[in-house]
Amino acid sequence: MTYYQGVSEFNVMDQLIKPDIFNGDVKAFFTGKSLGANTEKISNLLSISKQDIYLPVQKHTDQVLVLQSDLTPVTADAVVTQRKGILLGVRVADCVPILLYDRGKSIVGAVHAGWRGTASQIMKKTVQTMVELFGSVPEDIMVATGPSIRWQCYDVGSEVKEAVCEATGEGTYCISKKEKYFIDLSSANRIQALSSGIPGENIWSSSECTRCNPDAFYSYRYSKTYAGSQGGFIGVF
Repeated sequence: MTYYQGVSEFNVMDQLIKPDIFNGDVKAFFTGKSLGANTEKISNLLSISKQDIYLPVQKHTDQVLVLQSDLTPVTADAVVTQRKGILLGVRVADCVPILLYDRGKSIVGAVHAGWRGTASQIMKKTVQTMVELFGSVPEDIMVATGPSIRWQCYDVGSEVKEAVCEATGEGTYCISKKEKYFIDLSSANRIQALSSGIPGENIWSSSECTRCNPDAFYSYRYSKTYAGSQGGFIGVF
């Protein structure tokens, strides 16, 4: 495996951003504005029943849902499952969409990581859930972080900076410039993945910045209001 920092594969024909570290029977992709998180469009595009696409009720929590037989949407900002034929998804509009796949046990996960989720280590808690409940081995887990607000497009207050740094540890994901703090949440979550035991070569990251590309992606910071969301989706079929 090779680590691809800031590389994404955009297929204009199917309008999906597909990380190339996933293979086998797994479907894993990120969407942009054209598809958004519209389950009907995604269902039609992939020939998957709309009822088999699961999106949790996201509220910037650290809740990790283990999806079994009940597909009723509940509050969670991360979902994992060993069920085949179910497409897990999360909605984002600047936050980091993260997809996980245990290639040894065919366990999949989808994570919504904003600054609150990152500060509460939702990435690490998702990996921990996979390890404790399914016997996953971190070395077998593949991770992809999708388009999100990046670097100097995301200025934060000192309380946010301190919360994310306390949860993540040292790293170049935080920049201080002219008495302002800027955080790259994608990089912070990569560090949290590494500290969970996931090898660097198992991690793929998109360099796309949602705020810099308002024609391609929804961005809360750009529009200054909620205008819609794109998503990250993964499942084994």
